[in-house]
Amino acid sequence: MAAYQLSVAVLACVLVLGIVGSVQAQNTPQDYLDVHNTARAAVGVGKMVWNNLFWESGKEWTAREAVQLWVDEKQFYNNTTNTCATGKVCGHYTQVVWRNSVNLGCARVKCNSGAIFITSNYSPRGNIFGQRPY
Repeated sequence: MAAYQLSVAVLACVLVLGIVGSVQAQNTPQDYLDVHNTARAAVGVGKMVWNNLFWESGKEWTAREAVQLWVDEKQFYNNTTNTCATGKVCGHYTQVVWRNSVNLGCARVKCNSGAIFITSNYSPRGNIFGQRPY
């Protein structure tokens, strides 16, 4: 009887670990990309690529460092033409300085892999096509 109870307990642990592992395996950057790209392909829009400045491991990013990297994109933004330099990114910067965005919420999470993920949400949203940030 004791051996049977032990076997049931071991089987339960294996099942739980298998479920946890499969849930974690479905939260990779590629999982997010796959769903986006399937929807985009359905309407004839090109694929996206993962490009989050703070999906990085090996560095303990701080909030200040993260936002400063976004602010440093200013060098690529031309307010006269309201464009970014060719091949450069400046949308983080324009959102940071978007005149009408007055509410800010940010989060910093250390993932199980050790990666740091930092995100900010703005309200009202900015980066509206055809409008200038300031």
